[in-house]
Amino acid sequence: MEIALFLLIVVAAFVASSIKIVPQQNAWVVERLGRFHGALQPGLNIVIPFIDRIAYKHLLKEVPLDVQPQVCITKDNTQVQIDGVIFYQVTNPQLASYGTADFQMAIVQLAQTSLRSECGKRELDRLLEERNDINRAVISALDEASPNWGVKVLRYEIKDITPPDAVLRSMQTQITAEREKRAMVAQSEGKRQQEINLAEGAMTAAIRESEGQKQAAINNAQGQAEAILLTATATAEAIRKVAAALSEPGGMEAVNLKVAEKYVEAFGNIAKQGNTLILPGDLSNMGALVATAMSVVKQQKIES
Repeated sequence: MEIALFLLIVVAAFVASSIKIVPQQNAWVVERLGRFHGALQPGLNIVIPFIDRIAYKHLLKEVPLDVQPQVCITKDNTQVQIDGVIFYQVTNPQLASYGTADFQMAIVQLAQTSLRSECGKRELDRLLEERNDINRAVISALDEASPNWGVKVLRYEIKDITPPDAVLRSMQTQITAEREKRAMVAQSEGKRQQEINLAEGAMTAAIRESEGQKQAAINNAQGQAEAILLTATATAEAIRKVAAALSEPGGMEAVNLKVAEKYVEAFGNIAKQGNTLILPGDLSNMGALVATAMSVVKQQKIES
């Protein structure tokens, strides 16, 4: 009874050790009697206990791998500290197991070597600007060697580039000076634009003022012309009425009387107009003067 139970336990242990369940996205490398036999696929697998051995277990997912910070020397002899991250994926479990002793270390070492080489080709300013170009160069170097290790390097990204403190202070000073320069340029452009706007405003105001003066002069001239025309029309109408009155009975006698009155009125104001006057030679002969004036009026009537 005890022997049967012992055999049952041995058989159960034998069967349990022969069954291997591989998770998804994993590959387990099996060695049979010390030699590579194959890679177990995800799911249920059967192996021979004591003959087959699971030598390596590989994850087939994309794996990020940190690259420790290292000091690189640029073309202008500036020391910078750079670290990065590599994304790789196992594509051949057999080569990943036997192609190199440690494919992760091999990837990191080659990435660091390529990075130092690329940094030595560039000055510090270009190093900061051409980060993507450096990433592509490192990936290109890894692509040439990684197939022999059974892995595929998908991406390489530089995380940080840290120059020395003295260089950082110098860069900060340069950045500050550049910002102050841009601020001064912007301020001068603002003043220039302000002066231009003021000049344009003054020019516009002067043009509008001159236009207003021009319009005012035109309106004044038109007003004077209309006033002269109205005055001339009124004078012509008055002359026509005087001529019509002269042709009526008693018109000449009324004119004689009016002329005499005006003459006497003008003569009476002699003392009020000034100290020097031109007077007729014979002031006593008023009738002759009136007669002379009336003869002129009659002559104008005959001519009209």
